Amino acid sequence: MDVSSRKPYPSDVSDEEWQFVLPYLTLMRQDAPQRRHDLREVFNALRWVVRTGAQWDYLPHEFPAWSVVYQQARRWIAAGGFEAMAHDLRTLLRVAAGRDPEPSAVILDSRTIQSTPMSGDRAAYDGAKRKRGSKIHIAVDTPGHLLALRVTPADEQDRAQVAALLSEVQEVTDNRVEIAYVDQGYTGAEPTAEAATRGVELVVVRLPQAKRGFVLLPRRWVVEHSFAWLAKCRRLARDYERAPAVLAGLHLLALVCLLLARHLTPVVQVHN
Repeated sequence: MDVSSRKPYPSDVSDEEWQFVLPYLTLMRQDAPQRRHDLREVFNALRWVVRTGAQWDYLPHEFPAWSVVYQQARRWIAAGGFEAMAHDLRTLLRVAAGRDPEPSAVILDSRTIQSTPMSGDRAAYDGAKRKRGSKIHIAVDTPGHLLALRVTPADEQDRAQVAALLSEVQEVTDNRVEIAYVDQGYTGAEPTAEAATRGVELVVVRLPQAKRGFVLLPRRWVVEHSFAWLAKCRRLARDYERAPAVLAGLHLLALVCLLLARHLTPVVQVHN
């Protein structure tokens, strides 16, 4: 069913957004004989699930069948489409803002999301957050654009992810990053050495000794802001996915969609 033949949802992709994302989603020709559903409607259905938090089989009937949407989402994730969108969008936004295309500084952090029966063996207990679930580890540049994302059980230490995150960061930035700002969960000789091996200085941003109420920490607030953006997407409020790749892919999609909605005009201008 074409979007023009049904009542639009707030989560539907706009014409301008579709212009940006279409090249990343077209894994076969638009007129391929095996294509039975409109690609834009499949993407709209996936956005609806991520935004509303509904179960896959609760998709409104005017969308393609939930199995079609889920299978196509797995194909997009496996092909790296959402990841490629995130990296290109970051570069375009930096250029539009008059910055260098690649950052020299990043911020690392994680958040723990509550597990569900779908989480399976990935669910673990995070003693610091007093929560059983999965951990989402991310690296963002100083404006808050995503560079790397990993999913682990919640009992995995943040410091243990430094090597993997910074390796991915340096790969996508051509080894341009020199500094990584982190919180006190990343302290220790091992993460510092892992960062140094990759040419990065690990800078721990500490809380002031006399803390009362909320304290806005330099640099560190940026990654917290990125996590706050994700709170707009109810599907990401808990770990509802069986496969960690799907959980990571939906986070990538959500961040891309939120950034496009906030910064669409400069992206389209630079993209064209």
